[in-house]
Amino acid sequence: MNSKNEKSATYDLVNFTIRDMTECGKILRTIGKGARSMEEAANRIVHYLYDNLIDGQSGNRACALVRFFKTHTYEKLDSELRSFSMNMLGNNNVLSDIKCLTLLATVGENPEWSSRKTSKGHKAIPLPSEQTVHQIPMIRNLIAQLGLSIGMVIKPDPKLLLDMEQKTYNVFYVPDALGSPYIPAQKEFVIPYGIKSVLGFGGMLPTGDIFAIIMFLKVSITKEAADLFKTISLNVKVSILPFENAVFT
Repeated sequence: MNSKNEKSATYDLVNFTIRDMTECGKILRTIGKGARSMEEAANRIVHYLYDNLIDGQSGNRACALVRFFKTHTYEKLDSELRSFSMNMLGNNNVLSDIKCLTLLATVGENPEWSSRKTSKGHKAIPLPSEQTVHQIPMIRNLIAQLGLSIGMVIKPDPKLLLDMEQKTYNVFYVPDALGSPYIPAQKEFVIPYGIKSVLGFGGMLPTGDIFAIIMFLKVSITKEAADLFKTISLNVKVSILPFENAVFT
């Protein structure tokens, strides 16, 4: 019999097991209950992962930073996020249906990382074309490793949505963050915060938008442990599905 209290359970990410996956997924599946928005549910999700995934040897948190992103149409963003996206593009020719990879929730070691509103460079990243995405290595690789096409992310095909939405996606996995071309800000972030591996997981919602959780880890994890998060992404999806029409708090 498991003696761990479900709400305060911790999981050794270095030795993450199928049992851990099942327990963690069970909690994440219902963590959005009573939330008012997807943003609120996403905040609960990132805080749960940040607080409960640990380095089994030291007992310290395994994550330096956990972020929850969702693609969102430019015209549905608030004025602050539209302005941010426009500034990133560097021009005023923003089409209303452009997808923006939007930060919904974040938590980490640095106080500035604990609110989406204080993010300096990732509040709402516009994805106007495949060419633009190819110029952002981390996002390009995230989309590829999840098993999505860039075209499907920036302009979902309604004819393919049902099949794509029901698909189980892979994980975004960078075993060695140090020196990786897919992880930016090496001198400002990876080295000073001791980032060893990066793990991302997510999927597609019925609207054609995608969601992705990215965890920047202070421990090294194996591909086998990372792959267990394919199932956890399905649990996360269940918890945020009720809020497709109520994204922001």
